[in-house]
Parts: sequence; C-alpha cells; structure tokens
Amino acid sequence: MRLFAIDTDNNITAFPAAGQIPEGQEHFATEKELAKLAANWPGDRLLQIWNSFAGVAPFDELKPIKKFTDRKTAVARVWKAIQRLDAPAAPQTADVAPKGKRARKAASAEDAASTAREGSKKAVVIDMLKRPEGASLKDIMAATSWQAHSVRGFISGALTKKMGLKVESFKAENGDRGYRITQ
Repeated sequence: MRLFAIDTDNNITAFPAAGQIPEGQEHFATEKELAKLAANWPGDRLLQIWNSFAGVAPFDELKPIKKFTDRKTAVARVWKAIQRLDAPAAPQTADVAPKGKRARKAASAEDAASTAREGSKKAVVIDMLKRPEGASLKDIMAATSWQAHSVRGFISGALTKKMGLKVESFKAENGDRGYRITQ
C-alpha cells in the first residue's frame, strides 16, 4: 500500500515508503486517515483539491464543481480520484490500433416502425403521401394544424430518417410544394 502526501499547495504525491515523504507534508494511507486530516482543513480545501484534478491526465473525465454536499462525500470522491495515483501504468503496445468509435447503424424500413398508430397525425400524413398525386404542403398543414417548418421537419426526420421511407419533393403546376412517398 502506498502512502500519499499533500503539501501546502494541495499537491498530492504517492510514495512507496514513509521515509521518502518530505518533511512538513501531511500524509495518509487510507480514506479514514484522509478524513481525519480533512476534519482540520478549511471547508474549501477539498474543493480546491478536487478542482485541481479536473481535466488533468489521468483525471480527464472529472469536471470542476462549485461545492460538495458534505465533507464525507468530498473525502470519498477525492480518495477515489487519488487511487489512480497508486495504480500502475498500463503497458503501451505500439502494434495495437486504438479502438474507434462505433458507427451508428443507419435506419432502415425493416428496423423502424413500419406503420403509424391508426388515427394519428402521422398515419394521416402517410396516407396523404401514399396517394399517386401526393399531397401539397398546404394540404398537410391544414390536416395536421402544423406550421410549414414542422411539416418539413416531420417529413425529413420521422418519415425519411426514422421510418426509412423515400419521400419525393416536387413543385405542382400551380407552384405549390408537394410531397409523395415513392416505392
């Protein structure tokens, strides 16, 4: 078990033996010992220690905070964080590629809900778009009480992306924008 020492600037260092700890630094080896030391510290010292960890390797995922709920929680979180100082470094291998992010699977008609709930606005719009002549933007707006941008977003998001339907956009002879589902 390693010993940890904290100096007046709140720098925490891990040491393999007590003889290596510089004089004048407080030291501890367990969470209980850290709690005993922290009982005599000013209230914001644990907060300062935590915030000095935040965003620094190997503590990249830790975020700065404004306060702890209580001293016990603060001690527990700081103790958990400094355990990384005691962990041996992971061996580095040059011939292994880093793990990439997983690609998202594109939505397809088979994966998505192929039908809408009967009587819903979604079902009404889909029925309108399945007609050979399709439906104009104004017709869809009237049937659903949606605004134009909401209709366009619905067609793009819910129908095209989520349900995987192929929706064709066209201009009718009178100049109105129209949509229809193509097979």
